[in-house]
Amino acid sequence: MKSIFAKAGIAALIALGGLSATIPAASAAGWERNNGGYQMGHDSRRDWDGPRRACSPVQAVQKARWHGMNRAHISDISPRRVVVEGRGRYGWGRVVFANVSGCPLIRAH
Repeated sequence: MKSIFAKAGIAALIALGGLSATIPAASAAGWERNNGGYQMGHDSRRDWDGPRRACSPVQAVQKARWHGMNRAHISDISPRRVVVEGRGRYGWGRVVFANVSGCPLIRAH
């Protein structure tokens, strides 16, 4: 019976120790001075990763034309990809670019 209480006591100490270790990490952001006022956390004027530059439709169409597509036009834009359709060498085709800076090619079919 003593061993059950001893194990329960040790488990409770471990749990309390783990809980107290997470409290300072949660409040690590602290108060920062920003434009004459105080706010909690990071600078709200920009994202942590910096500004997200998307693939512009003009750049995607230009890259599709450079890949040999005629009459290229945007058929779909999502947060992750930009789809350009047009006439290729062997008929109608589709080129898919990632919706990030530089419009990297994902797939051409």
